Amino acid sequence: MKQIIIVFLAMVLGGCISIPKSPTPRFYMLQAANERQVSNKTNITTDVIIGVGPVNIPEYLSRPQIVTRDREGMLTFAQFDRWGESLDLGMARVIEEDLTAMLPGAKMAAYPWNISIPIQYQVVVEIVQLDSELDKDLFVVAQWLVIDVLEAKTLIMKRSEFRQPIMPQNYAGLAGTLNTICASLSGDIAEALAALETAPKTKKEPPVIPRYN
Repeated sequence: MKQIIIVFLAMVLGGCISIPKSPTPRFYMLQAANERQVSNKTNITTDVIIGVGPVNIPEYLSRPQIVTRDREGMLTFAQFDRWGESLDLGMARVIEEDLTAMLPGAKMAAYPWNISIPIQYQVVVEIVQLDSELDKDLFVVAQWLVIDVLEAKTLIMKRSEFRQPIMPQNYAGLAGTLNTICASLSGDIAEALAALETAPKTKKEPPVIPRYN
């Protein structure tokens, strides 16, 4: 038995027998739209500070592997095609960068931010659904809020849905398609924030103090 092992090792070291190697993992990172890709820009008050995040995703997506569905609806976890960062953090980063390009002049802060930063609006995104089939579409449903931090109240609550064909039909194409959808979602949010800033402000009347004779 020892002789067989010695002969086997000698053949491996001599190159007579090759041991197959596992494929090298491939990592993908989401990318924001660049300045040239952003067609709609809105100038709002430069002293507005917008806090972006958190972006919450379904639990089954909270993993390094890229998750897709097959034709039977079963989840598939790509062992060698992975996200280079947590998907929720990547989407939050891209949305923040997209909003920066779409709302020039406004200042952005990523969640969690320092408590000393005077955030006026907070954008919270809940990804309700993110389903993809490599040979078909990427479908994303997002529920998002705009919160007035100073007043501690929700100003806007909306739901956005996006369906985009994956091109090319591989994991790189899936990442690129998700970039496009994040830009579209950021456009919806930017439009809502711009409307808040351009809407006429209601002046708060001082409280009436009753007088007693």
